Amino acid sequence: MYGWTGQIIRVNLTAGTIKKEALPVSDLHNFIGARGLGSKIIFDEIDPQVDPLSPDNKLIFMTGPLTGTLATSGGRYNVITKGPLTGTIAASNSGGSFGPEIKFAGYDGIIFEGKSPEPVYLWINNDTVELRSAADLWGKTVIETTDFIKENVDDDARVAAIGPAGENLVKFANILNDYNRAAGRTGVGAVMGSKNLKAVAVRGTLGVKVADQEGFFAAINDARAKLKAHPVTGAGLGAFGTNILVNIINEHGTLPVKNFSEAAVFPAAEKISGEWQAEHNLVRNKGCFGCSIGCGRVTKNHGKYKGIGEGPEYEATWGFGSDLYIDDFEAISKANFLCNEYGLDSITMATTLACATELTEKGFIPRDKSNLSWGNAEAMLPKIRKTALREGFGDELAEGSYRLAEMYGHPELSMSVKKQELPAYDPRGQHGIGLNYATSNRGGCHVRGYMTSPEVLGIPVKTDPDNPAEAPELLKIFQDLTAVVDSAGLCLFTTFGIGLPEIAAQYRTATGVDISDEELLLAGERIWNLERLFNLKAGFSKADDTLPDRLLNEPMKGGPHEGRTVQLSAMLPVYYSLRGWDEEGVPSEAKKQDLGL
Repeated sequence: MYGWTGQIIRVNLTAGTIKKEALPVSDLHNFIGARGLGSKIIFDEIDPQVDPLSPDNKLIFMTGPLTGTLATSGGRYNVITKGPLTGTIAASNSGGSFGPEIKFAGYDGIIFEGKSPEPVYLWINNDTVELRSAADLWGKTVIETTDFIKENVDDDARVAAIGPAGENLVKFANILNDYNRAAGRTGVGAVMGSKNLKAVAVRGTLGVKVADQEGFFAAINDARAKLKAHPVTGAGLGAFGTNILVNIINEHGTLPVKNFSEAAVFPAAEKISGEWQAEHNLVRNKGCFGCSIGCGRVTKNHGKYKGIGEGPEYEATWGFGSDLYIDDFEAISKANFLCNEYGLDSITMATTLACATELTEKGFIPRDKSNLSWGNAEAMLPKIRKTALREGFGDELAEGSYRLAEMYGHPELSMSVKKQELPAYDPRGQHGIGLNYATSNRGGCHVRGYMTSPEVLGIPVKTDPDNPAEAPELLKIFQDLTAVVDSAGLCLFTTFGIGLPEIAAQYRTATGVDISDEELLLAGERIWNLERLFNLKAGFSKADDTLPDRLLNEPMKGGPHEGRTVQLSAMLPVYYSLRGWDEEGVPSEAKKQDLGL
């Protein structure tokens, strides 16, 4: 095979058995790989109503056909499961070099079933695949775990591990590979912890074959030239990382402040911006495998929060910054370091703290219990470790903002969709991102259809963010294309500078599959509909395609979009119709037949 290796590993943790299986060719052509193929396996092999933390749930690490090749930023892999935070199908995307190493060992992915009676980790060294005891690693941080495994197997091994948060089944625990690259959101780390699986370590020395080497090099050279020439991928992200967005989104008036309760303009935005980070704290930038962009940050704190690590990215900066009304960049950076160390999704950790702060300020949570207040970094930082360990009030924070707010009688103060916390864009000033939040198959998420590109950045075209009529059609295209990108094993950031033609050219020449651009985009639509069907079977409905009441009914208090709310009711029926779904958001029989579902 070309692109794909054609082989996956199936690990039954209950029985301690390991099998190697062939990939089904028809599924490769229809679902591509990574997110798409993993979702198809989950759809086929588990009951959508399964308890996410039970042994009957499965956990899949899956690469794409371009993972590990010289494709533009071809370093991505996905972790697919049923997420405990949301109850939806979950596909968490991560970079670094872990995904390519799976391919170099000769595999496209790993399926974990059941639950080990004792803590274990999986060690893959090309043909050798074995389970090893992780009893001495239980309770260790991601850094400690990674260091220990590398010292004991191979210093060149790539490791994906959970921290204490995953072991303690924190609903938003993530999986960290290469120390700092996260398969985050939806709680995939908790599923790993529920299976007593501490880590996966891989060492591979094989290559990835492509079908048309000359054509492939021509395709990647064309794509890389376009990425280099684009101001975002060729300059902005490399110089300032994703934090370049802080000032941009703040000026646009959609940087959420105080749990989305204030005007979405943060007066101290400059002090937490990418420009500030570059001037005061940046050691160097860093890229994942095959990356020509280099958006990653290696950051050093110099004051009382002294330390060095990776990040923070834009989402962590906003979450621990303006959403908590904190303007100390080094405190924000420290919070991000702690999330990586303990294995926590920084978006949900930060926004759960923001929800808890509002609940405290309004008297719903006793102040002596939470000790939280706006702008209080000293109260915020200890909560991260306590959440990972489920100590004291941290045990309540570990359930995420929706369950926390529900516990205190005010679920409306959770800024979440399908129980997953919203990221750093107030949709009252970006209708398209609001529709994306509401319809995302894994709950509140921006990277399933990044409508900030056209609404704020003008990529590939500039749309009016205050006009709900412009959002549905373009969002559908963005969502389908993102499914292709995720499934192929590419980084979403490449789509700032290239589009479907460049992605399809790399896919065709790498795999040898004769497929048109339109057919490849159709595969993305197929993946999106499959995920929708899983969620419907899991018990979700049109009623879940909504936004927090604050965003629908409380007008923006100030800034460029003052007085606006999200006109979701105007967009949703149009979106359903464009997708070929009925008025209840259910894919029609004709649509399923067209997609071969």
